[in-house]
Amino acid sequence: MTDLKTKKSIVIYFSRADENYGVWYIEKWNTEVIAEYIQELAWADLFKVERKTPYAKDYATCIKEAQQEIDNDERPEIVNTLENIDDYEVIYVWWPIYRWQLPQPMVTQLEKLNWEWKIVRPFTTHEGSGLAWVPSQLKNLCKWAEVLEWLAIRGSSVYQAKDTVANWL
Repeated sequence: MTDLKTKKSIVIYFSRADENYGVWYIEKWNTEVIAEYIQELAWADLFKVERKTPYAKDYATCIKEAQQEIDNDERPEIVNTLENIDDYEVIYVWWPIYRWQLPQPMVTQLEKLNWEWKIVRPFTTHEGSGLAWVPSQLKNLCKWAEVLEWLAIRGSSVYQAKDTVANWL
């Protein structure tokens, strides 16, 4: 396999600070930490997906909001939209697991893109759910892409995961 680190790449990620399961209140988002590792190690560009109306700061309310979006198959408005990924060969897609699924702001973004001939490297942070139901969701959203090996990291261990990320790359 070709060294993917030599190909033009971008990290598309969603993350949130505030109260997180298992790590309490955090200022730097777990997923953002990993996205920055990839940016550094693979020379990737970064694109942060942000919900226009942020989720609640407390974890329980945030999860209720996220669950309602999932149940209603909503597409929450996002701050900026990445219009295309034409200039990239490798797309790293990263998010936290919300109720065993992709957060809906990521769905809003990912379904807008043309995935034909792209290589997707998915990764996620979680606190026990692992990949949950996301592999099938992602394959449906990234039609025609080659989806490679997944990486799942516990949110509570992101600051110790740089070597894990480097080995995965």
